[in-house]
Amino acid sequence: MSDLSRWIEAARTPGKPALRWQGAAISYADLAQRSERMAAALAGELGIRRGDRVAILAYNCPEYLELLFACARLGAILVTLNWRLAPPEHVQILENAGATLLVCDEALAAAVADLKRALPTLRCVGTDIAQRAAVGADAPREGRPEDPALLVYTSGTTGRAKGAVHTQATLAANARLGVDAHEMTPDDRILTFLPLFHVGGLNNQTLPALSIGATVILQPRFAPDAALAAIERERPSIVLLVPAVMKAMIEHPRWAAADLSSLRLAMAGSSVVPVDLIRAFHARGVPVGQIYGSTETGPVSIVLKRADAVRREGSCGLPALDCRARIADETGRDVAAGAAGELLLKGPNIVPGYWQDEGATAAAFRDGWYRTGDIAHVDADGYFWIDERKQDLIISGGENIYPAELEAVLSDSPDIAEAAVVARPDARWGEVPVAVVVPRPGASLTAQQVKALFDGRLARFKHPHDVIFVDTLPRNAMGKVLRFKLRDMLRR
Repeated sequence: MSDLSRWIEAARTPGKPALRWQGAAISYADLAQRSERMAAALAGELGIRRGDRVAILAYNCPEYLELLFACARLGAILVTLNWRLAPPEHVQILENAGATLLVCDEALAAAVADLKRALPTLRCVGTDIAQRAAVGADAPREGRPEDPALLVYTSGTTGRAKGAVHTQATLAANARLGVDAHEMTPDDRILTFLPLFHVGGLNNQTLPALSIGATVILQPRFAPDAALAAIERERPSIVLLVPAVMKAMIEHPRWAAADLSSLRLAMAGSSVVPVDLIRAFHARGVPVGQIYGSTETGPVSIVLKRADAVRREGSCGLPALDCRARIADETGRDVAAGAAGELLLKGPNIVPGYWQDEGATAAAFRDGWYRTGDIAHVDADGYFWIDERKQDLIISGGENIYPAELEAVLSDSPDIAEAAVVARPDARWGEVPVAVVVPRPGASLTAQQVKALFDGRLARFKHPHDVIFVDTLPRNAMGKVLRFKLRDMLRR
């Protein structure tokens, strides 16, 4: 069903819990009514119309999902904001999206004060906006399958945030793929603690579950103790993980004795998953599958299903239902089996492009194929293996960090001649950003002074964990910085 606004209303068992939230159940009938009332409030007092952009800055909560379904009903577009970003980053996204309304969690009210000063015309309301409409109030149904429904921003190699545009149809297709990837049924119970502002937390399992009438156990955010307690108390059958979450759970004191018997599957994604983390879950009897994808792909595009979890450890699997994948060389031709090349994807779940950015869209999409920029190969049995991620991208604790964003900050300093930011392996986060800096002649710089440049400009998780001073940066004949040499230097 492509019409998102009807997903909840069409539930076959309206009395069944759609969400488990803070120990209470919200039935499908209740969720449908709450979503409709949210839509009535948006269309009424707040004047939201088809095509308008509504942003949300909140921890995971039922209102997050209600707002998505309400926007879909009206044909409006939900813009998800990463609450870990710094105010200037939020301002850039809100301005680019042209958001007219910001819905904010009370717990994040301090961040809104900064946004109001920067964007005085932006209207800001709490997550309780449904209370602005009377119970039973009706809302227009203007949304169509081809309408943009979700705008998720991802920074590119230029350091400029780009909005990936998911339509109602691509979200519906991704949900269908997600159901198949997890072999999900209405009897499943899905534990969601990864943030809904990411396509991973929202689209990997949560929306697929709601599309078929399963139950979602929703937590505000991840904490290892709370996650393990929820597994024991709520008895979920499926959970989504990223490497940093897996590591935090494995290292928690209650891990060894925790009752994980309800889990028939844990899916992992976001970055290349270390095999030792996978094996720790396998040792506890929990199969770990994998989902490969990105913000642009929904993200479900290549899947390692439960049956292959143990015998194909480390592979990201086979193309998802309705998806096509191939490995191409620099000219776009398919490479031989087993050879490495760029992974290209095509499917109904992939976004049509970036919000008001024809240049970025043209660069990423060629002849209907999405160019991932990731280097991969296919084995003799057709299983895909990721050999190397995008050269510049750093994935730290499941969060994408693009060096260009950090390098833009470093370039503003009069004491820095040039700089590059690369990843260094890290036991806790998988990898962390490190700034390699060439000071200007005569400048006296310390690592702390360099780190201080990022205060208030970028989210804390993006700040460099270390600063290395060098005389020159290694470059090729064309003047491009040889990042692999810097990464090798840091590893040594």
